Amino acid sequence: MTFTELARKEAAYYWEASFEHPFVQSLAAGDLAPEIFRYYLLQDRYYLEHFSKLYSYIAEQTKDEEVQAQLRENAEHLKLGEMAIREEFFSELAIDEKEIQETPIAPTAYHYVSHMYRQLIDGTASTAFAGMLPCAWLYQEIGVRLIESGSPHPLYQRWIETYAGEDAAEGIKKERALLDRLYEESPKEEQQKMIDAFVISSKMEYAFWEMAAKLEKW
Repeated sequence: MTFTELARKEAAYYWEASFEHPFVQSLAAGDLAPEIFRYYLLQDRYYLEHFSKLYSYIAEQTKDEEVQAQLRENAEHLKLGEMAIREEFFSELAIDEKEIQETPIAPTAYHYVSHMYRQLIDGTASTAFAGMLPCAWLYQEIGVRLIESGSPHPLYQRWIETYAGEDAAEGIKKERALLDRLYEESPKEEQQKMIDAFVISSKMEYAFWEMAAKLEKW
């Protein structure tokens, strides 16, 4: 089995739990509480800010030119795509800089970002890259699952459309191929650390929905 097949199998429980999480199901139904979506966006802003930086940091650490190019492309696409759409959401919901600064970072958002930085500092470029994949891949699968029925809520529908397109699918295909190659080229110990990084990130993705639904605080 390839890295992405093995990692996806190991993390299957948390992916299925994400697909069925009340946050995701309510978003599709259109009845997700506005304050929960707002809190999710505020925490996701912190997460995406560091997610973008991590793409660049990992690109600086790796010597693999193909991986460097992909990571830098990911950072640029994130800036032009998902982060730009988030800015539109903030504008429509009148989330201003004051609210951003006054909203504490939730424990789960903090720990998820810290986990990814730890892969970069204590691990390798390959383990760090592996820990980045679940976010984009899981969201892409959620988008594909939800786009058929869509959401009656215009804002939630736009959220779904962000991840359901061909560009997102093609990007995941390229990332998976790169990580599968890196896994094959890695020693056994590093291979296991790549799997571990992926599984922990998958657990954190599920925890992120929980964090938003509960308006988690310290």
